[in-house]
Amino acid sequence: MSDFRFGRTGHRRIGSATRLAAFLALLLAAILSITAFETERVFANQSMAATTRSLVSEVDSYEKAAVGHSGAGLEPATIAYLQSRVLPQGETIMVTLPNGARLGSAGSASLLQAPALRNLLTHPPAATHSYRSTLGGVDTLYLVTPMRSRSTSLGTMIVASDLSQLHSDQNRVLVLVIGEALVALIGAVAGAYLLLRRLLRNVGRITTTAASIESGNLDRRLGDQGTDDEVGQLAATFDSMLDRLQAAMTVQRRLLSDVSHQLRTPLTVARGHLEVLARQSKVDLFEVRETSSVVIDELDHMRALVERLLMLGRALEPDFLEVEHLDLRTFLSDLFDSAQVLATRNWSLAPVPDLVLDVDVAKLRGALLNLIDNAVKATGEADSIEIVAWRHPDQGSVALAVEDSGPGIPREQLSGVRERFGRLGSADREGSGLGLAIVGAVAEAHGGSFELGPSRLGGCRAAIVLPVTRVSAEGAGSPVSV
Repeated sequence: MSDFRFGRTGHRRIGSATRLAAFLALLLAAILSITAFETERVFANQSMAATTRSLVSEVDSYEKAAVGHSGAGLEPATIAYLQSRVLPQGETIMVTLPNGARLGSAGSASLLQAPALRNLLTHPPAATHSYRSTLGGVDTLYLVTPMRSRSTSLGTMIVASDLSQLHSDQNRVLVLVIGEALVALIGAVAGAYLLLRRLLRNVGRITTTAASIESGNLDRRLGDQGTDDEVGQLAATFDSMLDRLQAAMTVQRRLLSDVSHQLRTPLTVARGHLEVLARQSKVDLFEVRETSSVVIDELDHMRALVERLLMLGRALEPDFLEVEHLDLRTFLSDLFDSAQVLATRNWSLAPVPDLVLDVDVAKLRGALLNLIDNAVKATGEADSIEIVAWRHPDQGSVALAVEDSGPGIPREQLSGVRERFGRLGSADREGSGLGLAIVGAVAEAHGGSFELGPSRLGGCRAAIVLPVTRVSAEGAGSPVSV
């Protein structure tokens, strides 16, 4: 995958991974440069301080070994000290005695080449001083110390140290630090570049997939990215979103197809009656009223159909439910009273668990009334209809069911009647075919399910099963399923 792209103007542009890696390289280069030169500065200061301490230590050693011998004994003591002393590499000593004699270690003659040092040997400073100058083309640090015994001047001592080795060590440290910084810089930038390429490659696949989806290809998916990081989670969330989007669009297409099919018949009927009425040369009041009645019935049927379709459409929205507390016993008792006025049947209400549920009361009541209306349509005056509620002993779910003693639903038709516009024979020809679909949508919106099956009364059992999370409180004696 190339890290170069062509922009909207057709010009080649550098990819995001390269730009980010370049920015990181500049930032790290600045930080590492400051660190490298600061490390070299600290090393130089510490080395210079160590050299100065070495010179001071040399002065102290000489004073302890030779200065105690005053007068004529100072010169032999100095000679003995210089002969026995092994000086560090690059250090030299020169001592001027009161009699004018100048004694020094090997290589100390070079100190006399500097006029400033010759003057200090003749006229020593009142206190110890350090100086730095170039002697014979070599950077040198020297310490000038006046030697005294009580108030008597015993001469001047100069201790010098060649700093060329110190500069060589500083250069090696600087090269080493810069080399390590370059290795760290290359490693960090290369690692960041590869990581960014991998990350942005996945982002690029998401962009490509989104562009493909925008053109209408809803079957494209990112799939498993092989990682559990944020990019992998993004891909999984993106695929999940696409699944929901594709499902919603499939449902939408199917719904539009079903709606167009279902509305075509009432519109054709209403138009046909109006055209027949318009072709008549004489207006018959009875026919006008009859035509108006038919047209109004068809319009009412379409209005009810549209309202139910809107209900199904809203079931996919997150704010579809308006949840409140519901006392199950009071709720089903009121529902039972309302159901008995619908038709003459052998109505009964089974023992109800003492529960309080968190549900949308209005939508749950409407769904159960749908089931009761279906049971009424499927039964005669001599049949029985029972409203049942029970608590599952293991799962804790709650089921609200309507059972009847009618003919029931054949097993091969159970799935069909739950679909939109699904009907069961001619007995259901007046319905919209959306009742059970709405019941299923309400159950699923509550996190539950809608079940159809045989009833112990001999007909059909239609049950709304609510999850245990909908139970907010329960009494001591809650009937359970057996």
